[in-house]
Amino acid sequence: MNKDISKGMVWLLAIACGLIVANLYYAQTLVGPISAATGLSPEAAGLIVTLTQAGYTVGLLFVVPLGDLLENRKLVVGALLFTAVALAAAASSTSAWAFLAAALAIGLGSVAAQVLVPFAAHLSLEATRGQTVGKVVSGLLMGIMLARPVASLVADASSWHVVFGGAAVAIVVLAAVLRRKLPERMPASPVPYRKLMASLWHLFLSQPVLRRRAAYHAGLFGAFSLFWTVTPMMLSTPAFHLSQTGVAVFALVGMAGAIASPIAGKLADSGHTLMATAAALALGMVSFLLPLFAPDSAAMRNVALAILTVASIVLDMGVAANLVLGQRAIFSLGAEVRSRLNGLYFALFFAGGALGSAVGGWIYASYGWHAALLAGAAFPGLALLYWVSEYLEVRSAARDIRYTM
Repeated sequence: MNKDISKGMVWLLAIACGLIVANLYYAQTLVGPISAATGLSPEAAGLIVTLTQAGYTVGLLFVVPLGDLLENRKLVVGALLFTAVALAAAASSTSAWAFLAAALAIGLGSVAAQVLVPFAAHLSLEATRGQTVGKVVSGLLMGIMLARPVASLVADASSWHVVFGGAAVAIVVLAAVLRRKLPERMPASPVPYRKLMASLWHLFLSQPVLRRRAAYHAGLFGAFSLFWTVTPMMLSTPAFHLSQTGVAVFALVGMAGAIASPIAGKLADSGHTLMATAAALALGMVSFLLPLFAPDSAAMRNVALAILTVASIVLDMGVAANLVLGQRAIFSLGAEVRSRLNGLYFALFFAGGALGSAVGGWIYASYGWHAALLAGAAFPGLALLYWVSEYLEVRSAARDIRYTM
């Protein structure tokens, strides 16, 4: 009988995923100082974040599927060393083009995290796979949530160069640890890369679970990206008067939402994925509706800030839970295609995230804070409407089974 994954290995994979995915988010709160130092114009400053995400999306589609073809440990270590070089290049950049090229490479190499998540699923027994994935994804989400405040605080104390230089050192150390601790895993039936890539479209068309889970999480991740695009801008206005460090503290508090990941994993293992998904999407909507009722007066500023803090935690809970539910569902579709399914899943919902940040920034600038909140609620709201169709299908199938018995 196969042994389940050890607690130590789960912790290692969770920490690794957090450290790796954090590379995507360091620059988000450092756009101003990086642009000033490299001579990037204000109009083009958004490329700093966009190119990192673009590199990540390319990696999700063209690198992560290699987890179904190549030995996984070597693939992860190679991607990490590539990322470390890119981070070092970013730290030493003095021109805009040099930094932007490094940003693209950072995103490309950081997809190593999405090789490790299905790796954890492979090492787990079926009965505990959801809990294992939930714990590893908790680490990934902690990396996302910690990256922004840590980057802000380190840059305030030193410079943005130190942020990227320190990240490069951390990734080199992580690569060495994973090289020593991870077991080898060679895919059981590897296929040529050309066929591997051609199969992505077939998987998308043939797997309704993948399409549904990607749509659900695109709605939530779009809302998440919108929130973290417009909220820091709102917090720096006279309505709240928060400094860069104050925004960093606000982001740190939102980390509490990561506790939902292992809870969602247990619910998925118990067969409650459908209703847990509805709850996650509803949390996403509530997180944007709550601030609409916050008082506008300066005297009640602390109350409004408290409501917004609760909203950030609720949103992070919904995102964390739904991500685990989605990965647990797609990992049940077949061990031989897990890396490809995971790459497609992340690429699709990252598109929702890009849309959310773009729409949120435009609506906030054009129509204000309340309009941005309503737009944020619409993302998980549309996903919840789509969920209703799945609920009706499940109810109909259950009735048909009862009638034929």
